[in-house]
Amino acid sequence: MRNQVHLRLQISAQSAEKQAPEERVRNWEEVYQGFDLERARIEAARCIHCPTTPCVAACPVHNDIPTALGLLERGDVLGAAAVFRQTSTMPEMCGRLCPQERLCEGDCPVGFAIRPDGRQEPPVSIGKLEAFVADQQRARLGGFPLPETPAPPTGRRVAVVGSGPSGLTVAELLALRGHTVTVYEQRHEPGGALAHGIPPFKLAREILRQKLRHLTLLGVDFICNTRVGRDVTIDELLREHDAVYLGIGAGMDAPARLPGETELQGIVPVTEFLLRANAGVGHLLATYHPHRPPHAVVPAARGPRVVVLGGSDAAMDAMRAALRLGAASVTCLFEGTAEELHGRREEHEHAREEGVTFRYRVRAVAFEGDARGRVTGVRCRRLGWDEAERRGPQRAFGMGEGEFVVPADLVIVALGYVPDPLLTDPRTGLQTGPDGRLLVDPQTGHTSRPGVFAGGDGVHGPDLVVTAIAAGRRTAAAIDAYLRSLDDGHAAVNAPQLAPPGRQPRRRGRRWWFGR
Repeated sequence: MRNQVHLRLQISAQSAEKQAPEERVRNWEEVYQGFDLERARIEAARCIHCPTTPCVAACPVHNDIPTALGLLERGDVLGAAAVFRQTSTMPEMCGRLCPQERLCEGDCPVGFAIRPDGRQEPPVSIGKLEAFVADQQRARLGGFPLPETPAPPTGRRVAVVGSGPSGLTVAELLALRGHTVTVYEQRHEPGGALAHGIPPFKLAREILRQKLRHLTLLGVDFICNTRVGRDVTIDELLREHDAVYLGIGAGMDAPARLPGETELQGIVPVTEFLLRANAGVGHLLATYHPHRPPHAVVPAARGPRVVVLGGSDAAMDAMRAALRLGAASVTCLFEGTAEELHGRREEHEHAREEGVTFRYRVRAVAFEGDARGRVTGVRCRRLGWDEAERRGPQRAFGMGEGEFVVPADLVIVALGYVPDPLLTDPRTGLQTGPDGRLLVDPQTGHTSRPGVFAGGDGVHGPDLVVTAIAAGRRTAAAIDAYLRSLDDGHAAVNAPQLAPPGRQPRRRGRRWWFGR
């Protein structure tokens, strides 16, 4: 065994092909071109198959990573993909979108080991291998795998509100169990954050289209342009369905609450910006350019100067999308340090490679504007760290060095989210916590209303795609049990023990964090 480990540690890490920065800013294709089979097998062979499987424990859905990589090493791509699909409904998406450096790869001992020659290699590229085998499986099968024998219909109907990762997971698993599922989406097409928030250079649109076709083949119906709480009530859904799942997402963009935000044009929330960018609105930034008519073509050299407030994944997506839409410059203003950015480390590196300027330890204090009511800049204050009061979270304070202005023609606000007020209205009968998010039973996702379940970002706050999938899997099992108890003539489900969800911290280097 020790000899095997020693031999595996001598295998050099394999890198996936990716576009050069100067090329990718001119297109919307995925940055990484992926592995070929030979390199994927070599990379999989770097796994030392630890008996304690720390990578499995670090994965929110607990993928059996060593088994999958062992199959891939032997060339069994379909078998490896099947292992990932046993615990994840979207391995091709998790492989692309998860911050693996804080999850499975962050706990991979291969990345900690020091070789006899003093060489240190990165951890096994688990995420890219997960995406590789899932992509290969779809290519060979002509789409997502379907069950050989569909489950017999149960006659039970379920309404799923929201078509993001959590909602799609619940819809798929309940459809596979024979229930009739209808998904309600407030926008014009389904997909939630996967369709409207994540740009194509991170997740190719064809993957999501194939996933939606797969769900349709399973019998899932989609009703779009319907917002629950406005177009249809929860009471109405319960009259037509046996159970309701609320996968409502993170909610609405939190405002900056700075002087000038509501008075000046050219200040937009990140969700609005990404919605328009991902909808394929050509030369989007022309709309915000002060010297051009709307929808005019803006040459890159004369495009607007863009400033993004925040350091989340959504902020990174907006910065990189702005560059592809012709921004003359993109600047990120963040109150913390580079190590405290909430987005994936890889996305931060890609943004820097593509030309984004990051300014750390600065706080926006007001928006500047011109006589026409358009934003012209962001007034900022430099921050330092109060060493004397640094206990737990670091506290920022003004250094008294004066304020400065970062010029801007367009400001994108990416400072988090607030719960959707339509679904937290007291008239819904749903109990919420002090932060306005839904209270559920941590084990089942059952809300305060019988037959109404919830999960994902609407419960635990903005988080990862994989944590939304994990919540969807857990709650789908509880909904299935609830529906089958109805067939016995009673709802054999204990009263939900409502509590704020316990969020598991994830490690960033030597720190633990709770952000996106």
